[in-house]
Amino acid sequence: MISKISEGVEITVETFYQSGYSNPTTNEFMFAYRITIDNHNPFAIQLLTRHWVIYDSNGEQREVDGEGVVGEQPVLKQGEHYTYVSGCNLRTEMGKMQGHYTMENQNNKQLFKVNIPAFDLIVPSKMN
Repeated sequence: MISKISEGVEITVETFYQSGYSNPTTNEFMFAYRITIDNHNPFAIQLLTRHWVIYDSNGEQREVDGEGVVGEQPVLKQGEHYTYVSGCNLRTEMGKMQGHYTMENQNNKQLFKVNIPAFDLIVPSKMN
């Protein structure tokens, strides 16, 4: 598990290899990740967009942008948290993801970015 606070928002990430959805013989490796977003600010925030950079260990990189997360644009009041689970496929047994969320301060409507810490995606057998 990895955690980072950026702009008063704490992002915690936990990853899971999905062996049942993976096919190593065709270089398909599926991972799930659980992200918890904690608002430590004295104002409410709304998650508007996400930006991911995904790296395979073969040097390939791709970027993903979209509105919200898992079809939602949650609003978090001071002290509230939001958790969601999503997934990522890789063409290699190891990789990583990092990115940011664009949030809106609900008091003054100012936009700000919250960094998502880089986290590893590794097939468990590769960790020996």
